[in-house]
Amino acid sequence: MMFRRTFLSLLFASCFAVISWLNFVPDAIALGGKLPTINQPAPEFTLPTNTGNGIISLSDLRGKWVVLYFYPKDFTAGCTIEARRFQQDLPKYLEKNAQIIGVSADDVDSHAEFCDSEGLKFPLLADTTGAVSKAYGSWIGFVSMRHSFIIDPQGILRETFVKVNPSIHSTEVLAQLEKLQFSAS
Repeated sequence: MMFRRTFLSLLFASCFAVISWLNFVPDAIALGGKLPTINQPAPEFTLPTNTGNGIISLSDLRGKWVVLYFYPKDFTAGCTIEARRFQQDLPKYLEKNAQIIGVSADDVDSHAEFCDSEGLKFPLLADTTGAVSKAYGSWIGFVSMRHSFIIDPQGILRETFVKVNPSIHSTEVLAQLEKLQFSAS
């Protein structure tokens, strides 16, 4: 009985130590890899999308603020909540000359169905190989991590979010966007 209690205590302590370590990993080295550097040009990308002419490049969005958010999978609970919140706040982003872009490893057809079912009016990009997610330190195995980035109108990365709560994330991003825009004026 004593051995079992000691073993369980050690197991619990080890698990707690690992979980604590994972929560204190520096933001520059997030769980998905090395994040791009703030105040440097954001990694360029061109990906297929379910909207417009079928592709979007970061360079196409010069002159606008960009909220680039990575998420694991269409139609999952957290991802649906996060997308709904961005859609709910879309008019506020548009007032601030900001374009919301979602990225996951799902294909264009899945994105189109997801947008239709949720009434999403912003583009979702299909990063089926994970190349763009890797460039943004947001790739883990076969899905994108829930990370977000604010990119200014000149294509410079201004903010990174790695510990994302889907229920309140859009509000957090919007508040930070307002601060960044205020300090840039």
